[in-house]
Amino acid sequence: MSTKKKILDAALTLFSEKGYANVFVAEIADAVGIKAPSLYKHYKSKQDIFNAILEEMKRNYDKQAAMLNMNGNNATVDAEVFSAVHEDGLVEMGMNLFSFFLHDGYMQKFRKMMTVEQYHNPELAQLLSRQYADAPLSYQSAMFTILSANGVLKEQNPNVMALQFYAPIFMLLTICDREPHREAELMPLLEMHIRQFCRVYGKEEKK
Repeated sequence: MSTKKKILDAALTLFSEKGYANVFVAEIADAVGIKAPSLYKHYKSKQDIFNAILEEMKRNYDKQAAMLNMNGNNATVDAEVFSAVHEDGLVEMGMNLFSFFLHDGYMQKFRKMMTVEQYHNPELAQLLSRQYADAPLSYQSAMFTILSANGVLKEQNPNVMALQFYAPIFMLLTICDREPHREAELMPLLEMHIRQFCRVYGKEEKK
């Protein structure tokens, strides 16, 4: 593992344990086993490290999305993908993405850090809302709009559809964050949720 990657891993671990504001660059360097001046050869500041963590998270997500033949960011592109996938395929994709967000070390520690920091840092609170509320709801609303227009889904309010689909998934994710032992209990519920959403909003195929 490169020194730059070790710095990111150590920093995010410390951020998730102590909070972003309570971690100093010298602590990060010490956790990696280097001196602070050596760390500055790789990153200019703690904010620079934080930005690099966000970039690493995006790379990890993009890689996971590509493995599922998705773009993951462009609703227009992904609407074409989902329009050709039947219920079982949607369940598999949804559960794979859920497992990725739950178990990816960066995603997991980031949520832990942000859950605490949202009450102390307005900028990080806004970032948390963008990452885990505004962006996914906007993406799904846009996709449901396209899928409805193409006759794949029933024509309903896409913003409400996005909320009804995403909110339970995020709730299950936060429960698993707090109580990891409940994952086996909740994964079947996630599957039932996705299947029910498909049956409620999916158009019946003409015989």
